[in-house]
Amino acid sequence: MTTEALRLNRANWDARARLHGQDRYYDTAALVAGASSLTEVELDALRRSVGDVSGLEVCHMQCHIGFGSISLARAGARVTGVDFSPVSLAKAADLASRCQVELSLVEADACDPPSSLSGRFDLVYATIGVLCWIEDLGSWMGAVARLLRPGGHLVLVDFHPLVTMIDTLEPLVFDFPYNFDGPHRFDQDGSYTDRSAHLEATTTVQYAHGMGEIVTRAISAGLQVTYLEERTASPYDPRGSQAPDVDDLYRVRLSGQLVPHLYTLLARKPPNPAS
Repeated sequence: MTTEALRLNRANWDARARLHGQDRYYDTAALVAGASSLTEVELDALRRSVGDVSGLEVCHMQCHIGFGSISLARAGARVTGVDFSPVSLAKAADLASRCQVELSLVEADACDPPSSLSGRFDLVYATIGVLCWIEDLGSWMGAVARLLRPGGHLVLVDFHPLVTMIDTLEPLVFDFPYNFDGPHRFDQDGSYTDRSAHLEATTTVQYAHGMGEIVTRAISAGLQVTYLEERTASPYDPRGSQAPDVDDLYRVRLSGQLVPHLYTLLARKPPNPAS
C-alpha cells in the first residue's frame, strides 16, 4: 500500500473510531455488562478451526476498537490486538479496562507486524471488512504465516467479493470490481454504523480481491486451506444501507436469487515434521 493510501485510510479509521461505540453495531453497554460480540458465523468458524479458544495465544488482526478481542479474551484466550489506528487502539484499551479484561495491543500495519510477534500465535483471527483495505494480499497472508506457530490456524470471515461490488440494488449499480485491479478511491461521509454521521476524514482507498486470489495467496504463503464456505445470509450489512430480513439477517437478491454475502476461510500453518 502506498504511503498516501495508508495515511488516508488511517485518518478515516481514526475518525470512525471516535464515532463508533454504543450504536447498532457496537453495543458498548452490553459488552461492558458481559455480552459477547461474536456472531454465530464467527463462533462457527472458531468451532470448526480450533474448537475452544481457552488457553490459546490469539492475534486479532485489524482489531479496531477491540470488541472481538475482548470477547475472545473472555472465552479464555490470551489476545493480542493489532491495528494501524492509534485512536482505535486507545478506545480498545479503555473498553478492555472497563470490561476488566487484559489485552495486549500493538499499533502496526497488518502486512508488516513487528518481528517480536513472529511465531507466537496458535490462531490469527480476522473478521468482517478486512481485506478490502489491503493492497498486497500476498503480504497479508505472509504476515499471517509468520505470526503463526507451526500447526497454528487462520480464521478469516469477510464480505464476499460479489456483494461488495454492489452500490445500490434499485437501480442495480456496481461501483467496485470483483477481482484486484489496483486502488479505488472513495470520498464518502458517514460510517456503516451511521450513514448520516460526519467524519473528520472522508477519503479511503480500497482494493478488490476475488475468491480465487484469496485462496491462492493463502496457499502461496505456505498455509493449508482446510475449509471454505460461502453464505447467502449475514449478520452484517457491508455498507450500512440495507434493511435486515425478519430473522435480523441481511440478504441480497438479484432477480430473486440470493447472492453470496459472506465467506469463511480456514487455513493452517503446517506443523513441523517429526524429528
